[in-house]
Amino acid sequence: MLNYSVYNHPESKEWVTFVHGAGGSSSIWFKQVREFRKHFNILLLDLRGHGNSKPVLKDAFNSKYTFDSITEDIVEVIDKENIKKSHFIGISLGTILIRNLAEKYPDRVRSMIMGGAIMKLNFRSQVLMRLGVIFKSVIPYMFLYKFFAFIIMPKRNHKQSRLLFVNEAKKLYQKEFVRWFRLTSEINPLLRFFRAKDIRIPTLYVMGEEDYLFLPSVEKVVASHQLSKLFVVKNSGHVVNVEYPEVFNRESIAFIGESI
Repeated sequence: MLNYSVYNHPESKEWVTFVHGAGGSSSIWFKQVREFRKHFNILLLDLRGHGNSKPVLKDAFNSKYTFDSITEDIVEVIDKENIKKSHFIGISLGTILIRNLAEKYPDRVRSMIMGGAIMKLNFRSQVLMRLGVIFKSVIPYMFLYKFFAFIIMPKRNHKQSRLLFVNEAKKLYQKEFVRWFRLTSEINPLLRFFRAKDIRIPTLYVMGEEDYLFLPSVEKVVASHQLSKLFVVKNSGHVVNVEYPEVFNRESIAFIGESI
């Protein structure tokens, strides 16, 4: 089972589950936990192979990770804690997992807050991914990770986010990185499906104004999905919860309040 932490609220019955992105860990939410636990019960988890969710023996024989299998990891945790319904907050690849969970278990999701959401890989992103697939076994994974982090978060004001994710990624093993990277083979059809289907669950997209790779596709999704909203954070890049935590917290908590 995944490593996770729970913060119980003395009065609230609402749960908020945080899902980090590839190469990160639950520690990336450190600027959210203090504020959110004032209002809600909190569940933080480390995805498979990340943070303190270390690889286990059965995973050594499981060469292929899928979005469905990783989603089931999350469901296993919320089942163990007897959480019937939760608001879910994700960043980057974590938003794909949340959207997949909502597709498979819509009755478990009260609302979704998608920070730095990935809803489409543009041509530039797809070229980068293909290069990564080609070189993933011959180039040290940290070189690839630093390269991708710089492409996604290129500006000087994105440096804190880059360093945070690079430092977290150092805790991964090479084989673990390669397994996660293989997920890119199934990402395009999945995202195409998500864009086409309006799931009708209250969803707030919190995107950085400078998140050039992913913001345009999110704008199109919000325009066509009935219960979706978009909040654009000025002067922010991809990892909005780290770069502008006060704004991220304020907008997210307000949105959850509206969804209850």
